[in-house]
Amino acid sequence: MPALYPAQALGFALFLFCYYAHAGTWSTYATLFFANKGMSVAQIGVLMSMIQVLRIVGPNVWGYVADHYDRRVLVLRLAGFAALAAFSGFLFGAGFAHFMLAMILLNLFTSGQAPICEALMLSEMRGDLTFYGRIRMWGSIGFIVAVTLASYALEHYGIATLPWVAAALLVLTIAAAFRLRDVPRREHKEAPLPLMTLLRRREVLAFFTSTALMVAAHTSLYTFYSLYLERHGYSKTVIGAMWSLGVTAEVLLFYFQSSLLKRWGAMRMMYLALGVAVARFVMIGAGSDLLWLLIVAQLLHAATFALHHSSSVMTLQRWFSGPLQARGQALYMSISYGIGGSLGGLFLAQWWQRAGPASVYYVAAVMSLASALAAVLSFRWQRTRDTAWSCAETRRAD
Repeated sequence: MPALYPAQALGFALFLFCYYAHAGTWSTYATLFFANKGMSVAQIGVLMSMIQVLRIVGPNVWGYVADHYDRRVLVLRLAGFAALAAFSGFLFGAGFAHFMLAMILLNLFTSGQAPICEALMLSEMRGDLTFYGRIRMWGSIGFIVAVTLASYALEHYGIATLPWVAAALLVLTIAAAFRLRDVPRREHKEAPLPLMTLLRRREVLAFFTSTALMVAAHTSLYTFYSLYLERHGYSKTVIGAMWSLGVTAEVLLFYFQSSLLKRWGAMRMMYLALGVAVARFVMIGAGSDLLWLLIVAQLLHAATFALHHSSSVMTLQRWFSGPLQARGQALYMSISYGIGGSLGGLFLAQWWQRAGPASVYYVAAVMSLASALAAVLSFRWQRTRDTAWSCAETRRAD
């Protein structure tokens, strides 16, 4: 663990490990669970889109409460208990309406936990993101371990055991939240700009448009990848191994990302991640029967998720810090994963029905290209604003 943050580093790592162990296990295999319960592909698409839809509302609600009352850890714990109560809906009962209600309640509470934890981390780090990746990677490690072990459990005991496994991981997430403590807010010499003023800036709008498109493209993985592989004859063990491979690459990138970002900067690394995403989705669409090509595509998850996420967080700190820390992370989660993810999931579900599974990944490649164009505009407008600000400061000095 980073020596700079000994008091909180272990707590953050443990919480992220448990949180993403639950989130990864549920999101990876829930499509198979719903299919086993008789849900159609369209119904599965709607159910899984609730993960993204509730990210529009949940993070902003909990981010506001956490920032307003300055009790972020308490909010984290209460959300955990509420999520566990909501998850009991998957243990009993069946039917589309029943599962829809359970998905809405579960994701209303879990969607706010990750951005609150990230805000706590960023507050503790006081703007120095050198060790961000080495703490954040424990969430990815939790994902790998849980998805891999769950694949063996589901292979031997059946998909019906999935809710019990995921519920146990939720209990561990609640326990991990009790290791965290609130981080005192930093005092800023200048008051931050009002939130709505920031959101009206064209470079901020372009940034969020870019991240929303990138997440929309990734819903082709989060929502349909397991089903895509199963339809092409791959076993649950292979499906779990493919997910684990991608996240292993992600962990390695998180560990070494600091030197990359310091040397090349967030802008170049984001451009790289977006370019790789276009290639990755084309490879998945074209290589359904070529395991080696699917393996290469999964390794590229290091760039399309980890590198893109870290570049986005670094860029986000330019506008949202101090009193806006939790709400900035919440907005990133809500707009990118909430709006982008939900619209992407619903659109791609319809596309799957009309044009077939492989075509979904070609559409995702087009979305990634559009995301790259929006990122170019955002960084160009940032430079324009910086130049104008620098000229104004020079005139005032004269």
